[in-house]
Amino acid sequence: MESATLPRTRLGRIDKVFSELRARIRRAVSQSQNGWRRLTAGMEIDELWAQFRSEAEESSRLYKEDFDERKAEDKQSWKRPFNTLGDLLWTVLRKLSPARRVLLLCCLLLVVLSAVGFHLLFFTQEIEFLIAFAGVLILLLMVLADHVSMKRDIEIARDIQRWLVPRRAPDIPGIDIAFATRPAKTIGGDYYDAFRRATDGPLLLAVGDVCGKGIPAAMLMATFQASLRALAGGSGSLYELGGGLNRQVCATSQNGRFTTAFLAELNPATGELYYLCAGHNPPLLKREDGTFERLESDNIPLGIEVTEDYKIRATFVKSGDTLVIYTDGVTEARNEAEEEFGEDRLVSFLQATGEERSALTLSRIMQTIDEFVGTAPQHDDITCLIVRRN
Repeated sequence: MESATLPRTRLGRIDKVFSELRARIRRAVSQSQNGWRRLTAGMEIDELWAQFRSEAEESSRLYKEDFDERKAEDKQSWKRPFNTLGDLLWTVLRKLSPARRVLLLCCLLLVVLSAVGFHLLFFTQEIEFLIAFAGVLILLLMVLADHVSMKRDIEIARDIQRWLVPRRAPDIPGIDIAFATRPAKTIGGDYYDAFRRATDGPLLLAVGDVCGKGIPAAMLMATFQASLRALAGGSGSLYELGGGLNRQVCATSQNGRFTTAFLAELNPATGELYYLCAGHNPPLLKREDGTFERLESDNIPLGIEVTEDYKIRATFVKSGDTLVIYTDGVTEARNEAEEEFGEDRLVSFLQATGEERSALTLSRIMQTIDEFVGTAPQHDDITCLIVRRN
């Protein structure tokens, strides 16, 4: 009995050990999977690779601007590798502060000295490599800290920028409005707005595109929004509004930055539309019978010439007509083959739309652009505003 009981006891203990081991393995696998999901934000490998490629391409532009300016003039082939290496090193150093340049050069010097077998004082080759590695690591941590701090500030700026544009379309009987924007970076330079200048006044429609992307364009966009709202609060005509806005943009723009814009006043009751197009992509007015009218003019962008006389044009938005106002990020969206979406595709899409809500049309436009672009990175801010008169 004792000999039979002992093996069963041992087998029970072994089974218990294996059960605990399997449980620990399952917990370890589960924790590893959860950790991987947190690390990758739930993204798949192909999505991570596409994001890395996009970010690497975007980051390389910062260096390419200086690198292209410093292309070696010497055509001798044996000098090209040295010139290229020197230009690359210089473009990297230019992006660092003087103190960080010195730190990086000291680390590189230690690596070179260690590689050729020259030792400083009592330093050995291993210590020199260790010091160089520690210096580069410290420099990397400092750059990462700057990046995290700047990213936090940009996210705050993004939230502020969202407050500057309307979240919901104004409720106006007989008018159906929808709008959407998608910056190429965290923040962008596109602007849209739709509001009544008075309780029973005309509906002001505005879409603007500041030259450039990122923080500089976003700051000018905020200035543009403040100027438009301040000037629209007065009783001046659209002609006076355009002139005043141009003077404000000229006063605040620097380094040749300008703003393209489309401004319009729509009478909700009659459908009468007064507009000015300042160097902006001409909006498309789709008539109920399927024909199109391009709302274009010869006005130059805002912020170029302070004395520019902006001409106003007029048309009618009849019942069943749809007005599509957009920035060049829509028509210039590019796929992996560097082919642009183009106005023709937008017109073809709009021809296929029926009597549907503006929000549905807008959603389908954005989806069509996404399908066309595929995995290619977004090159410019995308903004679209649709107005339909019922």
